[in-house]
Amino acid sequence: MAPPSSKTIMDLFQPAKRIKLSSSPPSSPGSLKPLAKTIAGSASSSDDLTVEQKARIELNKLRAKCKLNLKACSELVSLAKDKIDSNSISETNGGYVKLEELLVEETWREALPGELQKPYARNLCTFLESEIRRGSVPIYPPQDLIFNALNSTPFDALKAVIIGQDPYHGPRQAMGLSFSVPHGIKPPSSLVNIFKELKADLGCTIPSHGNLESWAFQGVLLLNAVLTVRSHQANSHAKKGWEQFTDSVIRTISQKKKGIIFLLWGNSAQEKSNCINRELLHRLIDGTKHHILKAAHPSGLSANRGFFGCRHFSRTNQLLEQMGIPPIDWQL
Repeated sequence: MAPPSSKTIMDLFQPAKRIKLSSSPPSSPGSLKPLAKTIAGSASSSDDLTVEQKARIELNKLRAKCKLNLKACSELVSLAKDKIDSNSISETNGGYVKLEELLVEETWREALPGELQKPYARNLCTFLESEIRRGSVPIYPPQDLIFNALNSTPFDALKAVIIGQDPYHGPRQAMGLSFSVPHGIKPPSSLVNIFKELKADLGCTIPSHGNLESWAFQGVLLLNAVLTVRSHQANSHAKKGWEQFTDSVIRTISQKKKGIIFLLWGNSAQEKSNCINRELLHRLIDGTKHHILKAAHPSGLSANRGFFGCRHFSRTNQLLEQMGIPPIDWQL
């Protein structure tokens, strides 16, 4: 296949038909029910995407509009999910829409203008095209959740960043938020250890699920370094271009924000604080402007080597309060 010299990464994907919603976010719980019905039932399945996939894309859009209105957001998500059978979503993601259309949170689009049109994205475009055309191995997460971290946590409401490596590669585990799994999916060992540290640090009750969306809605960016993966093949989409995109996200936060708390667990995440931009000759994360908390990775192999007892959750809240910013409610 010839290199797509004139293509950008967005040109790879076919646009889906859109469900038209009100431009204003829901103002009351009662107004959410008709919106949830519209999201779940008004899409046409005449193109490559399923009704459920398109509905979830629109759900992301409306959630982005809600921003940090956690109560309205949570109720909307719950109502819409009641009307969407999650088991009907194709594991192979069906057809793809443009990546640019999947990044729906406006403050991130303004902070990262033209990022997916840069030259490095052409190589990622070629790779993703070959993965999609192959079709024999599912790609996670579903397309509407690729930018879930950015869509769930507006740039202008950012408080903290937790950096993961790449999405979970088991069926229905990945949801576009680092360390998080959807309701109904057994929490992996790393997440179980995170909950243990939360209990020891803040006395939080260990939840019955592993969905961390409420953290994201409060301003915690749950960002993986790589945003897609092949089923059952960890790191299979590493070094294809995603790292440059997510490094740009981190660099943008470092340059345009102040006082953000970076929770770096494990060597892979901690490398971000040591990474030097060769062109600009400065670190990816400016430790003079931001707070960097480091600990071992919460995996079963390393949690006892410095993750347990790091008290990053209480330290994050202490730092936020010192800056006059409301703390995170870590209890799920």
